Amino acid sequence: MTDPITDMLNHIRNAQAVQKPEVLVPFSKLKNEIAMLLSKAGFLAEVKKAAKGKTKAIKMQLKYDNGLPAIEGAKRVSKPGQRIYVKTNEIKKVRGGFGISVISTPKGLMTGLEARKAKLGGEVLLEIW
Repeated sequence: MTDPITDMLNHIRNAQAVQKPEVLVPFSKLKNEIAMLLSKAGFLAEVKKAAKGKTKAIKMQLKYDNGLPAIEGAKRVSKPGQRIYVKTNEIKKVRGGFGISVISTPKGLMTGLEARKAKLGGEVLLEIW
C-alpha cells in the first residue's frame, strides 16, 4: 500500500455506503491524529485504539444524521507523487465553510481554520465535507 491515508478514507467511505456503525483501520500515529481531528470536527462519533488480534487498529464510530452519513465526501489533496503546500493566506474554505481541510504544520496536524488562526502554513493532506 503506497498511501495509507487514502486507504483509511476508502475504509470510511465503503463502511458508510452500507451503513456500518463502526470501522477498523490499521493503526498509525498519523491516521490516529486525522481521526481525532475528524471526531473533534463532528464527522466521526468516537475514536478509540483497539487491538485486532496481534495488530493495533483504530476503531472509529461512524456518525449518521437521519440515516445519512455525516461525511458526504472526502478528497485526498496532497498525494505521495505530488505534495501540495500552502501558505497561511492561501488556505481556502472547504465547500463554503461546511467542510474542513487537514493540514500538516510544523506544530502538528490542524484543521485549515486552526492553521489560519495560528498563522501557519503546511502540507494540505485532505479535505472532508
